[in-house]
Amino acid sequence: MAQPNALNDDVLPSVGVVYNTEVNSHFITVDTHYECPERILRTWELLTEADLVPKLRKIPIRPAHKEEILLVHGEDHWEATQSIKEADIEGTADYYNRLSLYINHDTPDAALLSCGGAIEACKAVATGTVKRAIAVIRPPGHHAEPDQSMGFCFFNNVAVATRVVQQQTDVKRILILDWDVHHGNGTQKAFEDDPSVLYISIHRFGDEFYPGTPYGGMRSTGEGEGKFYSVNIPWPGGGMGDAEYLHAFQNIVMPIAMEFSPHMVIISAGFDAAVNDPLGGCNVTPTGYAHMTHMLAGLAGGRLVVVLEGGYNVDSIAKSMVAVTRVVLGEAPPELEPMVANEEATETVWLVAKWQSKFWKSVKPQEVIPREDFDPESTVTITDILKQYRYNYLCTQGMLLVPLLDDKMESRYGTQVMCSKNLLVQKTVIFFMHEFGNIQSELQSALTCDLNIERTYLIESSRAIINWAKEEGYGLLDVNLFPKFVSGIKPSKLTKDILVYLYDNYIQLSDVENLILIGHGGACQAILGLILERWPVMEGTLRGVVNVSWLNIPTMSADASDEQLKWYKQHSLVAVPSSHPLVLSGKALKKKKFGKILPVDHTESRSAKLMETAMPNIKDFIADMLDKKIS
Repeated sequence: MAQPNALNDDVLPSVGVVYNTEVNSHFITVDTHYECPERILRTWELLTEADLVPKLRKIPIRPAHKEEILLVHGEDHWEATQSIKEADIEGTADYYNRLSLYINHDTPDAALLSCGGAIEACKAVATGTVKRAIAVIRPPGHHAEPDQSMGFCFFNNVAVATRVVQQQTDVKRILILDWDVHHGNGTQKAFEDDPSVLYISIHRFGDEFYPGTPYGGMRSTGEGEGKFYSVNIPWPGGGMGDAEYLHAFQNIVMPIAMEFSPHMVIISAGFDAAVNDPLGGCNVTPTGYAHMTHMLAGLAGGRLVVVLEGGYNVDSIAKSMVAVTRVVLGEAPPELEPMVANEEATETVWLVAKWQSKFWKSVKPQEVIPREDFDPESTVTITDILKQYRYNYLCTQGMLLVPLLDDKMESRYGTQVMCSKNLLVQKTVIFFMHEFGNIQSELQSALTCDLNIERTYLIESSRAIINWAKEEGYGLLDVNLFPKFVSGIKPSKLTKDILVYLYDNYIQLSDVENLILIGHGGACQAILGLILERWPVMEGTLRGVVNVSWLNIPTMSADASDEQLKWYKQHSLVAVPSSHPLVLSGKALKKKKFGKILPVDHTESRSAKLMETAMPNIKDFIADMLDKKIS
């Protein structure tokens, strides 16, 4: 297809917004209702308080035209919505009981305006006027079927916008991701036989939960040419939170979405699965919504539209939309604590994967088979086995256990910080920070992915460093920064805390005159954080920094001074594969923040083997750094 024109970032704001209080002319006149004007008023209030509104380009709203509505809805549906009678308004309670709708004189105009807002947001992204957009609109739309208004919805805003975009722009293949806690029966029905639109919905499902149609089941996958272009992930009950939704995203949503390769992504963003929603009964946090948005933003060249659907706790909606908008604007989502999806969710995702894998080759049901629950007293984690192995091995090499006085540090790093006997008296000290290593294994069966235990090996990086330090007579402080996740503790903060703790209580109090920092794998970035944290006291003894990284080249923070960047460039060695994209492009070789890059001719896909290959260069570099100090 012909791609939309690229946006000139120097000319236009990159993110658009549709918002207009005229849609609030639709309100209930005799009582309160969950689908109320406060839903968008509070959202806009919090967006303003978060100082996000000035970063958004206002997209003018307009009523949807009849010919646009008829791309999805029938003529009878149009006439019924536009000719709401006085008797309907007077009997609004009966109208609500039949269709889950309330109405007033201005309802038709508000519904057209809401639908037109969705159209304009999507067209702005499809034509390249903005890169991404959010539409803070109501009434919602995803329950409205082609021939029937229902479930607080009159016109299907997202479905109509999708058809308009396909008709009027070069954007043809569209993903609609619906995370409203209620199934978007109207949206699925609108595209049931159309392979140009992939509809994915994560929702609660069952006879007692609205809308109660058969469309929400996992085996409801579309018809004709649209078979398997409807993907339903139906939770069997409430209580689902970030862990469960992200489990579904990682194993169903994103693999299928990437295989489909959309030209644009539209999120039907109902926030009634959010914590404290009175109808949803789920526990998704604003951070959870931010992470889902972040994943979707990586599709379709970043062309993304977020359209408000349901959500009935006004504060939960507003806070969630703020979190989503931050990601849409380009911010990284906040860090999540370690989490595991519950049994009901893992079972559901597995069953959906089994069904969808009949069509989507990227879905691997064997990778999401629910784990069996065992008595904790009869189980031991692989992590604990490796920790004990590592501790025993280092003891045989004459290393001593470093005590940790902080309970949180002990729970995560206990037995994983070791030092040589001469640490406190040796003039030259190696502070080595690393990950476990790599597991290499053969499978007993590709079907079950069971490991062949007799042909499973740990390839780890500590041995080469330990043997070399012993040969040279250097002091050594060795810490495995990735031994065990602890619930309720953010790994990044604890990593920083343990390094500062070890430096302050061991390195700084020793007789060290020459300090060498070595990082491996995921520990590399932590080293640079330690340098900036303790630069004033470390500067006099720090002689060099070695980082060995397979994937991500560690970079000095933007907070680093010119002096620190210059020092790092002159006193660092960063070993990376010669095939790394930043090496091939030449970018990593020029910028000070990357340090001095050592491209290593290396075909192994394991970071532990990269350390082994680079070891001769590392020894020469450290010897050179120490010689410079002596001379």
